[in-house]
Amino acid sequence: MNRRIWVLCVLGGSLAWGQANPGAAAASKPNPDDDQKSAPSATKVAMDAPVLTIKGFCPGAEPASAGAVASCETVITRAQFEAMAAAIRPDLSVSVKQQLANLYPRLLVMSQAAEKLGLDKQSPYDQMIVFSRLQILTQGLTRKLQADSANVSEQEIADYYQKNPEAFEEYTLQRLLVPLRKQSDGAKAADTKRTQASEIQPKPTAEEEAARQAASERELSELAQSLRARAAAGEDFLKLQREAFEAAGVKVASATTSMGKVRRSALPAAQLEIFELKVGAVSQVVTDAGGHYVYKLEAKDRLTLDEAKGEIRHTVESQHLKEAMDKIQASYTTETNDIYFAAPPAKRGQ
Repeated sequence: MNRRIWVLCVLGGSLAWGQANPGAAAASKPNPDDDQKSAPSATKVAMDAPVLTIKGFCPGAEPASAGAVASCETVITRAQFEAMAAAIRPDLSVSVKQQLANLYPRLLVMSQAAEKLGLDKQSPYDQMIVFSRLQILTQGLTRKLQADSANVSEQEIADYYQKNPEAFEEYTLQRLLVPLRKQSDGAKAADTKRTQASEIQPKPTAEEEAARQAASERELSELAQSLRARAAAGEDFLKLQREAFEAAGVKVASATTSMGKVRRSALPAAQLEIFELKVGAVSQVVTDAGGHYVYKLEAKDRLTLDEAKGEIRHTVESQHLKEAMDKIQASYTTETNDIYFAAPPAKRGQ
């Protein structure tokens, strides 16, 4: 059992590296179409037919007499090989299976030789095997919990849909954005004009610069309120957006205000009041770190149960898995020795 766990860990790591490194697989996969060409032929091999024969490897057998050629062999059938491959990683490509066939015999022979020397019972290998076993079982439990969590009934889906109607509402919005402050390029242009007008004009102090910045922000805040009033009166959002960008010195190739259909998750939590608007209504100015925003709700709709089924199933699966994991996490507590695990003091200059 220990040898199998050790082999799977080493083998899995080797194959994972091989699949992630194109250069490692280049020799065994010269043509990108090799996998597709070879795959159909593999299905013609019977499940009990040998696919890998290791001659001279006979675990548990008595060693051959001195000078005699070992005649024993270990045969691995297609069923056994595919079970092992699937345990390492599902859906291995043909080229990686070839790597596995080349690597597996060496690992078997060398791991048996290591066991004969008692390495599996010596430090640090005994602890490495124990830790690998913990990792494999933890991974297995996680997969089992994920599979169990996928059992979502139609009733659960219907209940979730009924209890969370707002999650499936879709809103067609237009959004007007007024920046909080003018772009620096605009300020530089203003400075250039002032310099041209008076070559001896002194550089503004920090207080003067702060006052100018505050005046700029106040100007754009007032502009946002003015544009909001004009939007509520029916003026075109795109026209107003262009005015806002021009006033702020923002240059864009093509301004847009349409957000299309969005869900509640599309806006920050501080702006969720927008979804309470009546169709056709324009919001008050909403200000946050991103700027001043004005919204218009053009239409409101809701996904049907059939349209939302896939999304709900995924959400409920995630809830099931979280509940199962939380139950395990809540079953134990941990205490650590703070003196032992204390971080070393930082070196001077770090």
